[in-house]
Amino acid sequence: MAATNRMVCYSDPADHYSHRVRYVLAEKGVSVEIVDVEPGFCPDKLSEVNPYASVPTLVDRDLALYEPGVITEYLEERYPHPPLLPVYPVARANTRLLVHRIQRDWCALVDIVTDRKSTEKAREQARKELRESLTGVSPIFAEKAYFMSDEISLVDCCLLPILWRLPALGIELPPAAKPLLDYMEVNFAREAFQASLSSVERNMR
Repeated sequence: MAATNRMVCYSDPADHYSHRVRYVLAEKGVSVEIVDVEPGFCPDKLSEVNPYASVPTLVDRDLALYEPGVITEYLEERYPHPPLLPVYPVARANTRLLVHRIQRDWCALVDIVTDRKSTEKAREQARKELRESLTGVSPIFAEKAYFMSDEISLVDCCLLPILWRLPALGIELPPAAKPLLDYMEVNFAREAFQASLSSVERNMR
């Protein structure tokens, strides 16, 4: 693979995992070339650097990374300012655990709703579980500016792309989820979040 001095991110403009990476890049102000990859189409350069031809894939000179958690951790270490992980090991571990729980509990439900192979019954059940789960944790968002933190972190970078997609997923949160709805309104207006949106994502709301 020929080396390049420009960072490149191969990204599905509708995928929340790709959005997560784009959001971290935007929060850190990293100069990057975003290459949109539509489902079912794989650019030759992507298949050359990623044996799975999956997105998101980040290429930084001779390094190619292709798992969203690995990519965001790399970006945190490569560009430590502004930080998206706490300084102390215990707090860092708790943040990583929250990311894992979002991945396991909420991302998995989003993936069922968006998977064309899912049955309508499975999709509706996933929508119900996601709506109820988000509503249930909503009071937590009244306590701090971000998800269980006074500072924005990788947890928010995982969660906000999911929350942005709720209308497109067919999910409407009830008035009882006001703390979460307020959190969404404030953070969707962040300059970095707006910069992270693809044209496809802008049309989701």
